[in-house]
Amino acid sequence: MNITQNLQAIAFYNIENLFDIYDDEDTNDDDFLPTSAKRWTQKRYDRKLYKLGSVISQIGMSETQYPPAIVGLAEVENAAVLQDLISNSELVEHNYNFVHYDSTDERGIDVALLYRGDVFQVQSSETFSVHLADDNGEPDYTRDILLVSGFLNQDLIHIIVNHWSSRRDGDEATSYKRMAAANKVLEIINQLELAYDNPKIVVMGDFNDNPTNDSITHLLANAELFHPLISKWTPERGTQNHDFKWNLFDQIICSATLLNGSSEGYKFKSADIFDEKFLTQYHGKYKGQPFRTYVGKKYKGGFSDHFPVYLLLEKV
Repeated sequence: MNITQNLQAIAFYNIENLFDIYDDEDTNDDDFLPTSAKRWTQKRYDRKLYKLGSVISQIGMSETQYPPAIVGLAEVENAAVLQDLISNSELVEHNYNFVHYDSTDERGIDVALLYRGDVFQVQSSETFSVHLADDNGEPDYTRDILLVSGFLNQDLIHIIVNHWSSRRDGDEATSYKRMAAANKVLEIINQLELAYDNPKIVVMGDFNDNPTNDSITHLLANAELFHPLISKWTPERGTQNHDFKWNLFDQIICSATLLNGSSEGYKFKSADIFDEKFLTQYHGKYKGQPFRTYVGKKYKGGFSDHFPVYLLLEKV
């Protein structure tokens, strides 16, 4: 059954280390095992799946009366955890499927795309590697970028899902990695523009940079894109908080073609951070910040250390 909705939500969510409880010899997943210091057990895994499902099912619900048509995800270990997620009691009735590829990231975390099969039909998908080198000239592996093209109720839309290199070794020391990822996204956009007339493109992800950082300003300056979330980022609001400073690392950026209300299909309506109170810490000095699953090795039982973001597309 195909459901035609005049208003659709498209979201992105960094779900903070969705690992299963089994050891993968090919990746560094030792922190997320029942025998690890974090004691990552089946009970805690099931609790996380339920909590994530409850969040995803509510994004954009107040505006559209449906869960989001498309959800980009970051920090996914493998296809098995995605299958567990969409089979969870909070999501199973919503006909979600997913696109996922294993990447060469040393921690074994990837990006993925969930989609409701009643409103979005995948046409094609592929991944793109960001080629980096460490100080010794050896390959420095990071998450691949995922491109999924498909029809949102007969309207062809291209979704580019990202999780750029972290700032763990320092902002300035790692900024070149995120600039390399930005240039890879520009290559993908150029490829789409050569293959399609006026393609509708959505670039989403955890960029580990704010909209004012060089990688994002470079991306915006070199493609016909607009950033609908900048105005939502304030000293009191963002998607991730570090040292009591709000960042807007999680972003959704759109091609100018989605602003054109005269074209057929869907156009941009609005965008926001999904930071409902139930996703936050209620008490203490971290009140209002994302309610995390872990703080270091200490289990908190929350959702994620990031808030989701989403945009609404309206059918013309």
